Amino acid sequence: MLDHARRISLVLIIFLVAALLYKTWRGSHGGFGLFDLMNEKTKPVEAVAVVPGGHLTNADVPNLARFSEESAKLSAAVLPSVVSINTAGVSQVPFHIGLLQGVQNRISPVLGSGVIVSRDGLVMTNWHVVEDAYKIKAPIRVTMQDRKSYTAEVIGADAALDIAIIRIVGGKNDFPILLFANSDAVKTGQLVFAVGNPFGLSGTVSQGIISATQRHLSDSVADLLQTDTVINPGSSGGPLVNVFGEIVGINRAIYKGDQKVETWLGIGLAVPSNDAKEVLQDLTQKNAPAKGFLGIEVELELVRINSTLGASMAGAVISEVVPKSPAAVAGLQKGDVIVQFAGGSFADQGQLIRTIRKARPGQRVALSVIRDGKLLTLTALIQPLAEDIQPKPSGK
Repeated sequence: MLDHARRISLVLIIFLVAALLYKTWRGSHGGFGLFDLMNEKTKPVEAVAVVPGGHLTNADVPNLARFSEESAKLSAAVLPSVVSINTAGVSQVPFHIGLLQGVQNRISPVLGSGVIVSRDGLVMTNWHVVEDAYKIKAPIRVTMQDRKSYTAEVIGADAALDIAIIRIVGGKNDFPILLFANSDAVKTGQLVFAVGNPFGLSGTVSQGIISATQRHLSDSVADLLQTDTVINPGSSGGPLVNVFGEIVGINRAIYKGDQKVETWLGIGLAVPSNDAKEVLQDLTQKNAPAKGFLGIEVELELVRINSTLGASMAGAVISEVVPKSPAAVAGLQKGDVIVQFAGGSFADQGQLIRTIRKARPGQRVALSVIRDGKLLTLTALIQPLAEDIQPKPSGK
């Protein structure tokens, strides 16, 4: 019995010594152990510091303050050159009279935007903004940011690019203009601003980035810039500008998705400024050549070509051939790989498409094509790009 009591006493002594050693070790290393938990109840509650409301000064957020100020400065510089366009369009509405039912045309208002690109009042916008007005001879009104309003007339258009040029009638010769940037130098992630007249709310500016620089590759529709700047109905034809207030694109459309939603979903599309500027030059010079049309769409990436075929080392894969187009008549097929056009090679698909569009209508061109591992030579007769509205004489 005595031996048993001694054993218990020895165990208790060992436990107490171990506990004291552990407490000493925890105290030297800090942390939260058993003894810390036991002592928590005896510690006073610390007061929580009260931070004043979220008022900050320029010194607290100098970069944000500078960005905000410069954004306002940019908007003030750009807005005088952006106009609201009010005109009329034709819409089809269903009707039901007794046993008769169908659709009928109705004249409805059309809102859009534009940007002044010459001192004498040439305004660039989308063709779809003024197309119906041009066809039904409806009046077109252009309203400046200072609320001054003018009539305008259609000078010409590139229907495929959806770019139109209209002229302010009876205005002054010192309108504020915006300059064009080089859209080939635009990079994904670049900061941009969309300016326009969404839902009739003139003078609206939204900020975002270039989300992508190549959307769609065919010789009938140019590549488009993708942006996440807010673009809504009425913004069409307004400029997409860089941080220097230069035009990098003309806002053209919004992505509607499967549900055909008519409001912004985070994806807007704009015609690159280089293409828009080319339309302006073509429509304002005499005897401007029509653009060539072949009727193909190509894949985004070039493919490597076996050098034993005696062709260039890279080619563009045809993804679509427009029925009854010059390409279809020439025998081009989906899946063919174009390695040369008119005897010349190309560095990328964009260069191929630009070369096709610069070909003169009526010109016969030879295409080197690889099909089923064989090199073929086909000949196509270039046609003019359809639906262009030719320049109207100035009258001045």
